[in-house]
Amino acid sequence: MSFPELIARKRQGAAHSREDLQLLVRGVSDGSMPDYQIAAWLMAVAIRGLTPDETGWLTEAMAASGETLDLAARWPDSVDKHSTGGVGDKTSLVLMPMLAAAGCHVAKLSGRGLGFSGGTIDKLEAIPGLRTELTRAELLEQVERLGLAIAAQSSELAPADARLYALRDVTATVDSVPLIASSIMAKKLAFRAARLVLDVKVGAGAFTKTLPEARELAEAMLAIGNGSAVRTSAVISDMSQPEGRAIGNALEVREAVETLQGRGPSDVVALCVTLAQALGVSGAASALASGAAFEKFEAMVEAQGGDPRSLENLASARQRRMLPAERAGYVAGIDAEALGRAVAGLGAGRLRKGDAIDPAVGVVLAAKVGDRVEAGQPLLEVHANDERRLDEALRRLPAAYTFSHEPVAAPEQVLAALPAPV
Repeated sequence: MSFPELIARKRQGAAHSREDLQLLVRGVSDGSMPDYQIAAWLMAVAIRGLTPDETGWLTEAMAASGETLDLAARWPDSVDKHSTGGVGDKTSLVLMPMLAAAGCHVAKLSGRGLGFSGGTIDKLEAIPGLRTELTRAELLEQVERLGLAIAAQSSELAPADARLYALRDVTATVDSVPLIASSIMAKKLAFRAARLVLDVKVGAGAFTKTLPEARELAEAMLAIGNGSAVRTSAVISDMSQPEGRAIGNALEVREAVETLQGRGPSDVVALCVTLAQALGVSGAASALASGAAFEKFEAMVEAQGGDPRSLENLASARQRRMLPAERAGYVAGIDAEALGRAVAGLGAGRLRKGDAIDPAVGVVLAAKVGDRVEAGQPLLEVHANDERRLDEALRRLPAAYTFSHEPVAAPEQVLAALPAPV
């Protein structure tokens, strides 16, 4: 079958066979399918959709398009986690040491931030000297010895997905659920752990804005994972306001360290415990409470070239300014995306790939949804290294808050749990 025939089949609403999708992914990988044909196929999928079988076959083919590693065969107790991203999401920095301290083998590949959503690798690189670019041999040796490594994703992992994603970004096909699910899960199947939990964010600071959208995405990924012999569960968590109180790379590392030391925000702790339970790891909460998880994090930092003592003295911004409440009342809403974009504008995030990151800048919330504030009381503290950017953030940030005269309940952190099949 030719590439135009593949495009026509999907445009007409017909289903692809496994062989069709293997042919397509080969064409994407070796360059024999040009961008204009890939773009046409992507648009046909965005309009017509993919069946669960098609989505699974596409994922399988993309996972096989580059390097693969079966962690489950090496370590039957291996676990992994994926978050769909958000603002202030430092869960991996807390959860993965908890799981390793509870006896699991954890080899976590993470990405960088883009736009208003932060990336775990950028956060880790706020720790002086810490290396996130590990060879396969280095990663496996560290996990064998310590039980934990968090490293940057290799460009050789599901390379067909990288080309598809780049074209989705410029063809208005990013929001196709089958394409999102296959993109995420291709990398998880290529780097396959025995158990996987998906943290699907929903709300203003997430890619999926509504609970039905988040559930649809979660169920699509669950079908792929469990259909490929990875025991996969999912948690749908709130991202209508930022997670925790810190937003910004060094600031979030500090908050993660505080959480591992037993002094962190309750919403971060609750989410990490819930995700560990979804994986079936019963000792993770006690590992957090005992300090064993923090010791595991320190050991990982040292193994990857960082100095654990530097965790107490991470980069600090030269300027700090409070944003005062303009009126008294209860905080009724915080637009997480607006805060994320403001923090990116301070230099903590990228507007384009390759942009430099300032690890020190960001914001720390003083009030969250449900809190009572008086006029003039701080809502947040801005950390900046540039006067112009600081002024711009302070101009934009008040619009992210809404208030109520009446008491407002804080949002539930976990909105739904979708367990793996028994």
